[in-house]
Amino acid sequence: MSGNSAVPSAKLVARLRMTLTARTVDTLQPRDSPYIAWDDRLTGFGVRVHPSGLRSYLVNYRAGDRGRKAPNRRIVIGRHGLVTADQARRRAREILGRVALGEDPLADRARTRSIPTLRKAFENWLAVGPRRRDSTVASYRRTVHKDLGDWLDRSLDEIDRSDVERRFQELTERPGWVQANAAMKLLGAIYRRPCLDFEELRSPVEHWRAAGGRLHPPRRRRIQPPSEVLPCWNRGFETAVRNVVVRDAFRFGLYTGMRLTEVISLAWTQIDMAAMTIRIEDTKSGEPLEFPVTRQLNAILHRRLTERERFAGETRGWVFPSEDSASGHLESIQHLNARIGEAGGARFWFHALRNCFITVADRELMMPTSLTKRLVNHAPPPDVTQGYAADWTMEQLRDAAQRIADRIDEHIR
Repeated sequence: MSGNSAVPSAKLVARLRMTLTARTVDTLQPRDSPYIAWDDRLTGFGVRVHPSGLRSYLVNYRAGDRGRKAPNRRIVIGRHGLVTADQARRRAREILGRVALGEDPLADRARTRSIPTLRKAFENWLAVGPRRRDSTVASYRRTVHKDLGDWLDRSLDEIDRSDVERRFQELTERPGWVQANAAMKLLGAIYRRPCLDFEELRSPVEHWRAAGGRLHPPRRRRIQPPSEVLPCWNRGFETAVRNVVVRDAFRFGLYTGMRLTEVISLAWTQIDMAAMTIRIEDTKSGEPLEFPVTRQLNAILHRRLTERERFAGETRGWVFPSEDSASGHLESIQHLNARIGEAGGARFWFHALRNCFITVADRELMMPTSLTKRLVNHAPPPDVTQGYAADWTMEQLRDAAQRIADRIDEHIR
């Protein structure tokens, strides 16, 4: 809703006057056409009643010093229920006071403030928000460009509830409920600040929720026993993934339990081949991840080193390079999940590799939970006893990681 100079015709306006209070506004009944009830104490202050029952406070004034020949202006103050009658009256007095001083509040607002596009609002949201990890920012950018990209150059007030409803359904069907939820959460966050800056703007995500829209309830996807799925996934890697760099990235995730973003953005500077260790500072838990290089990982890394020279320029700095991406490393490989699952005969998604790693450690090898958590870099629980215990040494981690990798190989064979 935005103010404009057009005034409803006499047919649509009932010259009803009363003292506008919370009680009297509640008693106003909707009609077949919208009408305005004017306050009998403050000239120009009124409430518009829509056929739907929605009530909006407004203020009407004439700009300039030409009397009744001056242009008529109307500003919507806010919706009844979100704004009280007393708050609306105070706001109307402020606006009319500025008019008395020769100002034109509506024209001033139009000149100095314009509702931004989704692209600009997204960049502003990133700029003013808390410091985020580079991987988190990259994830937000992928979501907004992939799932909301055709809206980026639209003004925020041009995106409505029906747009959100259709997009949520489309994303739910493909790529799935996780991405559908992520896109709607991000869109709602982007709107939050502009909705405070522009009184007439309402978030279409909140409008969708008010109309009954709901995010999908979160649920964890569980895997079948590793002995069943690992031979299938291995067959899927071999037959459905033609790019050897991508295939090695999937296998790297299998032998480490690392998250997708940690694998595809792994740099050679994070690997110490002399000490046979990997160290990643930027992690989801906020704690650095230190992981030993097992025999299986060593084979993958040596294969990547052998092929490193065939890549150009800065892409050589990444363990899993890509000359087709802006970052220089692999970015989106999730589209291969379905192919791997179909080729192997068992449903597959990248995070399932982490599930498998943890299952082998926890359920098959019966490793201490704190050791498994340390390997996959889960945030430690607020356990006092565990907090007193010394940290696991690299040699203990190395032995555990090698046992897990060897058991994974047994299942594959």
